[in-house]
Amino acid sequence: MELENIVANTVYLKAREGGSDSNKGKSKKWKKLLQFPHISHCVDLKNKIDVKYSYVVDQQPIGRLLFRQFCENLKPEYHKYNQFLDEVGHYQVERDERRQEAAHTIFNKYLTHNQSEEKVIDVLNESLVSSCKENLDQASKDLFTECNEAVKQFLANEPFREFENSMYFHRYLQWKWLESQPVTYKTFRMYRVLGKGGFGEVCACQVRATGKMYACKKLEKKRIKKRKGEAMVLIEKQILQKINSRFVVSLAYAYETKDSLCLVLTIMNGGDLKFHIYNMGGDPGFEMERAVFYAAEVLCGLEHLHAQGIVYRDCKPENILLDDHGHVRISDLGLAIQIPEGEMVRGRVGTVGYMAPEVIDNEKYIFSPDWFSYGCLIYEMIEGQAPFRARKEKVKREEVDRRVKEVQETYSHKFSEEAHALCQKLLKKSGKERLGCSSGRQGAQEVKKQEFFKTINWKRLEAGICEPPFSPDPHAVYAKDVLDIEQFSTVKGVNLDATDDTFYSKFNTGSVSIPWQHEMIETKCFEELNLFGINNTPSPDLRLDLPPPEDNKSCFPFRRRCC
Repeated sequence: MELENIVANTVYLKAREGGSDSNKGKSKKWKKLLQFPHISHCVDLKNKIDVKYSYVVDQQPIGRLLFRQFCENLKPEYHKYNQFLDEVGHYQVERDERRQEAAHTIFNKYLTHNQSEEKVIDVLNESLVSSCKENLDQASKDLFTECNEAVKQFLANEPFREFENSMYFHRYLQWKWLESQPVTYKTFRMYRVLGKGGFGEVCACQVRATGKMYACKKLEKKRIKKRKGEAMVLIEKQILQKINSRFVVSLAYAYETKDSLCLVLTIMNGGDLKFHIYNMGGDPGFEMERAVFYAAEVLCGLEHLHAQGIVYRDCKPENILLDDHGHVRISDLGLAIQIPEGEMVRGRVGTVGYMAPEVIDNEKYIFSPDWFSYGCLIYEMIEGQAPFRARKEKVKREEVDRRVKEVQETYSHKFSEEAHALCQKLLKKSGKERLGCSSGRQGAQEVKKQEFFKTINWKRLEAGICEPPFSPDPHAVYAKDVLDIEQFSTVKGVNLDATDDTFYSKFNTGSVSIPWQHEMIETKCFEELNLFGINNTPSPDLRLDLPPPEDNKSCFPFRRRCC
């Protein structure tokens, strides 16, 4: 039995480390799997996708890189504007003590009238430049924001139109074609079970073409149908697809097999906060520095969800996961729901001991339950015990609910004055009095201003450049032994039929654009495949005057041959 676990972990760790060859986990046929079609197969895509600077360059990682290459290689007179945008981006996340010096450097380099090829002042009005000059010594984070927007508006016009007529935009269409290809079980290699969700197992998996590791959340079709979980599953998938945040697990692929619907998500190899609070030796709980860091990153995740009108409803330690570097993300959005602006919802959902009083009483709410459970999370990280239930305490649900509604939580010496104050404000019994609940979708701004977070530079944290206080062991598997993960029983008495296909078609949408493009860039596939002809001329696959090569049989028969 122990041998089976050792073998599963060894194979999984080897895959995580990139295998034993130079391909870093990629299939030997990876270039064939990601082979560009001839441009004649892709030109029609232009009529089916958003072709605006604000989308292609501002939101699409590959679009942004190709626009930069176009400016640098074919239109160097535009390159300085991209350099200005980059330097402003760096300035906004600069350390406070260095920002004034950086502000003067940017202003003198780009916004003065001195003769220089790097000036961008030619596309800015005088009032914007004067405003920057007057406020230089204050060096606020948004000092150059209006200049930044003006430069983007300039690039979105003639420069972007020229990009649209270039081979670089045609290459973007080829990448979009690859992105749109069908996804099946053959796209991945599967590894050990990491845990279980409500409808099936969660396994580690690896994309054959790129070597990128993910977590595959399997949702068994018969189990979904038996529990009438179709709406819940589809809502989770749609919410995951909508959120693009470094503080919430990302959905990269959604596909189906004969027996299951599969969500392919960011893999978080460092385990969950519940494991780290209780199972890492010593007294339960974290030192204050670590609790502040995790609380800040979870707060950013809640902020991004609430900004989209999404209430999470299941914030607890076991749903907060660590990545390889020690950053955390919110996971398991199965209970999340999107609330239209101005409306409220009712629903007694969540986890006992973390549900707010208004949820227990089945009252209407918007985001207030998330701030209560967030307070429970911070309390547990510091105290090493949930506020209303001791670990492994055998107590009825009704008693825990009574404590949540009636009993005042107690605070030990482990709480600093700032931690005590924050938890008290978040754990108010009344949602109307609770911190974060008076500003709707912007409630996180109230919470960020608390003294508990005085050491956090929010711009740097949101950019992912703050050093985590703890790094998981890269050679450890922070998951239960494979044989300790309870297996699901077989679902009986449920038959799948043609009426289920409509639901499956809404789920089975393949790659998710932004995570897929990040994957291509991170795994160096973009760098290795994004080649052009000599002296910045089109390669044969980009020449409309050359006929497409004869269609060789693909590695996988499911690959479509045209758009």
